[in-house]
Amino acid sequence: MPITITMPALSPTMTEGTLAKWLVKVGDNIAPGQVIAEIETDKATMEVEAVDEGTVSELLIVAGTEGVAVNTPIAVLLAEGEAKGAPAPKAAAPPAATASAAPPAAAA
Repeated sequence: MPITITMPALSPTMTEGTLAKWLVKVGDNIAPGQVIAEIETDKATMEVEAVDEGTVSELLIVAGTEGVAVNTPIAVLLAEGEAKGAPAPKAAAPPAATASAAPPAAAA
């Protein structure tokens, strides 16, 4: 199942920040503790570390984007062995549609 990385709150009062720079790219394998991005607030620029391991599947926010709200998805990781674009589990398929609600006529 893909892992969504969200914009972190780097202080108790932070509501948004600027995603200043990505330090990883799509396809990179990352590990917990690895610095993946730089986030700017009104007070400082801070490094953001990964908390999960996986392969970067998507970078959802472009570097330099200002006003990214806390908890906004910024990237997606895939777990080991997971393929990008793997179909999500599907609900049971609906029954096939029929052309007519009436039963077919019996041959005489």
